[in-house]
Amino acid sequence: MAAIAGALLASPLAASAQQTDRVRRIGVLRIGSPPDPYVEVFREALRELAYVETRSFVLDVRYARGDPDQLVALAAEFVRPPVDVLVTSGIPAILAAKHATTVIPIVFAAGGGDPVADGFVVSLSQPGGNMTGLTVGPPELEGKRLRRVS
Repeated sequence: MAAIAGALLASPLAASAQQTDRVRRIGVLRIGSPPDPYVEVFREALRELAYVETRSFVLDVRYARGDPDQLVALAAEFVRPPVDVLVTSGIPAILAAKHATTVIPIVFAAGGGDPVADGFVVSLSQPGGNMTGLTVGPPELEGKRLRRVS
């Protein structure tokens, strides 16, 4: 999740870096508790893309510590003051992020889910709204991932 999200963040952060030297605030919403290998992999992916923590970005990580009821409140904390992008995974956390904002870009990883059926995006080819991400998911979607190579 973290490496893919890092790649997804690369373009928006690079484009904005050309316009301003402002440090970008990246919100990370997690159901679990620290230590969290996914957050560390995410940090490493950003470093590999030449982003320097505290100079080009700050990670603001919130953990629900296994309590899904905490996710809505934690997601709401990212709205004021707003983060530049919200990164999350897992259906409960993604739903909490979705309900918290329709403006802040949300990058998600939904293992095993269907982002269209779950209501995260309008379609796989044109997500629409403020959400985008990836899924490792139901077999019926696998055909959409494959392209014919001649």
